[in-house]
Amino acid sequence: MNIKQLTWQSLLPDENSYHELLQTASSLPATGTDAVQARLQESLSLFSHPAAKRRFILVKSDESECYLNTIAQLLPPDARAQQKRTAGGEYHFDNHRFIFTPADNGHFSATRPFAVCDWIEPEQLFGQVFTHHQHVQLQPGLIHQINGGYLIISMRSLLAQPLMWLRLKQMVCAQRFEWLAHTEQQPLPFPVDGMPLDLRVILTGDRMSLDEFMLTEPELSEEALYGEYEFDCQIEDIEQLTVWCQFINGLLKENQLPSLSPDGWYELIRQGMRHQEDKKRLPLDLLWLTSLLRDAATLLPSETITAEALRKIQENRLWRHGYLADRGLDEILQGQVYIQTQGSTVGQINGLSVLQYPGHPQAVGEPSRITCVAHIGDGEFVDVERKSELGGNIHAKGMMIMQAYLIAELKLDQPFPFSTSVVFEQSYGEVDGDSASLAELCALISALSWQPVDQQIAVTGSVDQFGFVQAIGGVNEKIEGFFRLCQSRGLTGEQGVIIPASNERHLVLSDDVVDAVRAGEFRICTASHVSQAASHLMKMPYYEEENNPSGEHLLAIIQDRIFLANNQDKPRAPWFSRWWK
Repeated sequence: MNIKQLTWQSLLPDENSYHELLQTASSLPATGTDAVQARLQESLSLFSHPAAKRRFILVKSDESECYLNTIAQLLPPDARAQQKRTAGGEYHFDNHRFIFTPADNGHFSATRPFAVCDWIEPEQLFGQVFTHHQHVQLQPGLIHQINGGYLIISMRSLLAQPLMWLRLKQMVCAQRFEWLAHTEQQPLPFPVDGMPLDLRVILTGDRMSLDEFMLTEPELSEEALYGEYEFDCQIEDIEQLTVWCQFINGLLKENQLPSLSPDGWYELIRQGMRHQEDKKRLPLDLLWLTSLLRDAATLLPSETITAEALRKIQENRLWRHGYLADRGLDEILQGQVYIQTQGSTVGQINGLSVLQYPGHPQAVGEPSRITCVAHIGDGEFVDVERKSELGGNIHAKGMMIMQAYLIAELKLDQPFPFSTSVVFEQSYGEVDGDSASLAELCALISALSWQPVDQQIAVTGSVDQFGFVQAIGGVNEKIEGFFRLCQSRGLTGEQGVIIPASNERHLVLSDDVVDAVRAGEFRICTASHVSQAASHLMKMPYYEEENNPSGEHLLAIIQDRIFLANNQDKPRAPWFSRWWK
């Protein structure tokens, strides 16, 4: 089975399938977030049902105020409406004690149905007892203002203040508010009666915060409901895309921004799919979408937000964030980092990597030179990155899978007589991930078979124990990183990359790459098995083929070398001698 070369149309979203919808998308009725968050809304509806007994719900979400307010808007209308809540009351001082008296409109009665807190101090939440002009007074806290309603609070606020959380949990579970001293150094000057409390708490946080909370509160976490803000949505048909367009119209209306032009809709979809790394998914990330649309409307103000404005925002962002990428490219072009993009070499291959720099907002794609050497030995496969403690666990796993596949593929009935060593050259930081295992395997096959690898082609992908190529992340950045290097040195038409076939749906590439592929100056190929990649890189069949009368193929060459190494006293004629006879 031959390798597949992609056309330029495969590198972009398919505009033709939804062209008609985008012409009138701005006239679609605007909808709120509830239209694209059905599962979360269902969880909140169940949580807020009058007959529900649960007092807590865990919501996986960003912890910014924007998302906390969005969660509040997803509560059912009757939960958000100002209605009669648990009776509040008044406190009066009698016989050296504050006594609580129920009253519908007292100073300690609820004033709103819910509150949103990305951060709050204990005094603000619980209220406080203070002395003013020698008179002791009680000041209500947020918990009194929303008694009978909902508290939507960031998980980081509670994890950073464990004592505040313990007090809040105890009061919510007991359904009674008790006045407590905030510190042991400042006890309450007089006893204060408690009061009834009916409060439901929505705890929001990212996965790490929720995991930490679940470890510290296993029983409560088991009992609590769970909901999740979904940051993307599947787009399989026109109906689903229509719902997303209505959501965008609602976002534009909420932020008082101009509508999108038809070409602006396509560019937003293109950038959204690139953001999600998937041509079947579009983002629901409120902060990302709002920031992009607001910046585009500000940069080129007009009656509509156009594709030109959205592209300009993207170009400006890449330029502002491009210092590290430019420095990395300069080091390669100046020869400080050796990356070969012409000719062919035994045991050397160009891998595609994504680098995450600390404090940098986005990943940077760069090629990496991977080399492998093989020599007579005891069959040890040396992962230099692992040996030097620069390789992560996932990278080590990929190496072991790769080695297991090759040994099984060779079907050896005798010891493996070679020792090999694989390394990322000029890599001085930690290497992790299994996305280089296809490239490492091809370098290993090259070193064992003495067949040179085409240096004009870079490779990415992971492999399983049967040799199938599996999807990887960051495919767009990886391709563009190698393309920039080839473009700087001059495109020849023979340069390109090999990626997993399952990554084709993730391709949303820059105009420079698309134009080069369209002009035949750069190639993007997909492989589903290591045999396809190795054959393409080494210009030789991987298995025995019917249309290859010489019988020469990579596995046969490796098997012959193994036989010769194990039987030096009984030499076996190599494949070319047998064919000649």
